[in-house]
Amino acid sequence: MTVRSLARQAALTLGLPVAMIALWWVVSANSTSIFWPPLSEIVEAFPETWTWDRIVNSVVPSVVRLLTGYTIAVVVGVAAGTAIGLSRNVRAICEPSMEFFRAIPPPVLVPIIALFTGYTGATAKIVTIALGCLWPVLLNTVEGVRGLDEVQLDTARCYRFRTRSRLIHVVLRGASPQISTGARQALSIGVILMVVSELFGANSGLGADIVQFQRSFAIPQMWTGIIMLGLIGVVLSAIFRIVENRALAWYYGLRRADRGA
Repeated sequence: MTVRSLARQAALTLGLPVAMIALWWVVSANSTSIFWPPLSEIVEAFPETWTWDRIVNSVVPSVVRLLTGYTIAVVVGVAAGTAIGLSRNVRAICEPSMEFFRAIPPPVLVPIIALFTGYTGATAKIVTIALGCLWPVLLNTVEGVRGLDEVQLDTARCYRFRTRSRLIHVVLRGASPQISTGARQALSIGVILMVVSELFGANSGLGADIVQFQRSFAIPQMWTGIIMLGLIGVVLSAIFRIVENRALAWYYGLRRADRGA
């Protein structure tokens, strides 16, 4: 990739965020509202608020809970979605229940989950994140498995692939683009639920800090917490994209080849 193409890619990637930050800076420059401080004050408060100790004691536990709940959701969602997608009878039995539970917003379940697991511990937060992230992964896995080419499955049977090999190299590989789509959606939901789950009785975490800043009228610090949350989302999304590009390199290669043909 040439320097010119790299510069063009960087301009396309950073152009809109830079423009939005500049607009925010200009519009808020003369603000006297306590709830809408100038961006310059928020920037000044950022390093003072998010010291290394606060990052270790607040941000890291939140991210660990997020990744734990997200991992549980991906593992359970892929396993259950594969089983449901491969069997028409199982799908017919499970589909009404899946539609019912999918329609229930996970934040509504937070108080109920906390009643059984406690408000202050990490278990309630992990369970909330896992339940919220489960459905995109599960439903996309079911649809991905259902959409597999029957010829490929029959060919694998004719060549006497073992069940494990057929599952890994045919079923999961063929459904992996749609599984990846569900996992990407689940990651965004997980970041939201990471904060929502910390609004109920949490004594540590990014969400708890944002609420504490709001209650003590430390508005610039509250805005720095919101910005920190956005930065976490950007970093996790970038990591996910790198992993996805490596894992699905074969798929993107096929798409480029089809477009070239």
